[in-house]
Amino acid sequence: MRKFLLALALPFVLIAGVANAASDYGTPEEAKAMLEKAVAALKEDKSKALEMFNERAEGFGDRDLYVYCGGADGNFTAHYNEKLRGASLKNLKDKAGNALGEEIYSVAEPGKFAEVEYKWTRPGSEEVIDKIAYVTKEGDEICAVGYYK
Repeated sequence: MRKFLLALALPFVLIAGVANAASDYGTPEEAKAMLEKAVAALKEDKSKALEMFNERAEGFGDRDLYVYCGGADGNFTAHYNEKLRGASLKNLKDKAGNALGEEIYSVAEPGKFAEVEYKWTRPGSEEVIDKIAYVTKEGDEICAVGYYK
């Protein structure tokens, strides 16, 4: 009887494990929703919004999802990694050497979400994997939220 119950329970344990693993990472829908929320925050109070993005506060950081922005000068105005704030977003290269920052700046348009695909490492890992960022422009800010494929 005990073996029978274990056999019945095993598929549910496996399914729960897969669900937990999948929920460790943000989805495309969650990334887009975060960027929509970021645009609304920028419209309301730009200074406060950038501060929240930097601190990953108020839902602007969730697992491997986060908002990052660059100003008209091409430099990061918001990023959870304080070492990047003030550094050039426009000159940023992805892990394959592609001109990521230039592409982000070239596709960003007010009221639209463009997609930029690039190679990056997931926080806490050294493995380079595909990532897609939703990118938009609000005022003089170019902002993005990326998810890993």
